[in-house]
Amino acid sequence: MLKSQIYSNRRKALRELMGNGIVFFPGNAEAPMNYPANTYHFRQDSNFLYFFGLNQADLAGIIDLDKGTDILFGDEPSMDDIIWMGPQPSMKNRASLINVSDTRSLSQLATYLSDAIHAGRKIHFVPPYRADTAQWISILLGIKPMFLKVYSSLELMKAIVQLREIKKAEEIEEIEKMISVASLMHTTAMRMAKPGIIERQIFGKMEGIAFEYANGTSFPTILSINGQTLHNHYHGNVLTEGRLIVSDAGCESEDGYCSDITRSTPVGGKFNSRQKEIYEIVLNANLKVIETAKPNVFYRDVHWEASRIIAAGLRDLGLMKGDVDEAVMAGAHALFFPHGLGHQMGLDVHDLEGLGEDLVGYDAEISRSTQFGLGSLRMAKRLRPGHVVTDEPGIYFIPALIQQWKAQNKFDQFIDYQKVETYLDFGGIRIEDDILITNNGCRVLGPGIPKTVKEVEEEAAKSIGDSK
Repeated sequence: MLKSQIYSNRRKALRELMGNGIVFFPGNAEAPMNYPANTYHFRQDSNFLYFFGLNQADLAGIIDLDKGTDILFGDEPSMDDIIWMGPQPSMKNRASLINVSDTRSLSQLATYLSDAIHAGRKIHFVPPYRADTAQWISILLGIKPMFLKVYSSLELMKAIVQLREIKKAEEIEEIEKMISVASLMHTTAMRMAKPGIIERQIFGKMEGIAFEYANGTSFPTILSINGQTLHNHYHGNVLTEGRLIVSDAGCESEDGYCSDITRSTPVGGKFNSRQKEIYEIVLNANLKVIETAKPNVFYRDVHWEASRIIAAGLRDLGLMKGDVDEAVMAGAHALFFPHGLGHQMGLDVHDLEGLGEDLVGYDAEISRSTQFGLGSLRMAKRLRPGHVVTDEPGIYFIPALIQQWKAQNKFDQFIDYQKVETYLDFGGIRIEDDILITNNGCRVLGPGIPKTVKEVEEEAAKSIGDSK
């Protein structure tokens, strides 16, 4: 855990941004997979982690804005808990880790909130993203589940975004630790990318590393030779020469901080000429982001810079044509780059998006585009020192999308469909780093993970267990 003073400082900072009333942070409960006693790997609510720091189920936190007090609700461990899970810390011991002195049983929470409601006090909460939490809040506050979003506190959501999106030194340190683990995950994938290997063999090794050196994965690992499918979770394909394997994976710490890295590796360890040409375009876009991202620049504009690199590179290969700027402004490049450049990252791999993408990635200065591709950009607003964002351009050849656009003669002034159709068997390439916005630019976080053609090929030539 982080130092106890960090959590009390965060709660103090929230008070300074809020008006009056009570802030209610319900922690997560265990979630059953297929029967009550068989649960998924537990993941605490990120807002609860940020302010109350405890990674155990069945807890709730209260911040009383008027009285300046904090309360931790939860039950003392029972004998059954001790028998099945071993010695457990008392509520007082748990609370001491986060500088909270007032602890109460979970059964007292309903009465506490009911008394506050009857006293006319405002209860601030954020929209729940889990059905069990929604039901719990509904019962406690007497609000039908369908109306919880309406009654949630925009004031609280804005305050949370303001606090959480700017990462402090201790948060950056945690993130970098997780990127170091992700480095091992991805270099292992590169070394295993050999003909005859089944995707799940690589997937299993990567997930094992995440649990061996961290607290598991930060999201379900994306790993496939069908890289044209952006979030492919099927892992049954056999690797064959001439294919590329896209691995998009990360892990998280005990405190919930994440990494999110993507690398693309040729099966067999050597890029063929066609793969190398497309890979170099994506790499140049990734490097352009690192060159361009800095304070006061809209991340949407950085997305456009990456898009221009992609469109220009594809034009040089004869896949696109015409004026690059006109093609990008029209959205023609989105046939090949149909997603946004990146998102914020921290306690959530898509940080804070449980509060709403537009609240996190957009603001009064900039609104979401309706244009295909650009409309999927999750982070568009001005960058500020302390933002941690992903830099993940890609080029994909999606047969169904290509065929649809060709049938519609869509952007045929910018796209050479005859040439594009020779790439229908290509797949996709994505390269992703996690970057920190500094006072005068940005910094790629974590150790250098092989990224150039030369680095990837050299890593892929190694064997598992090779320490060189």
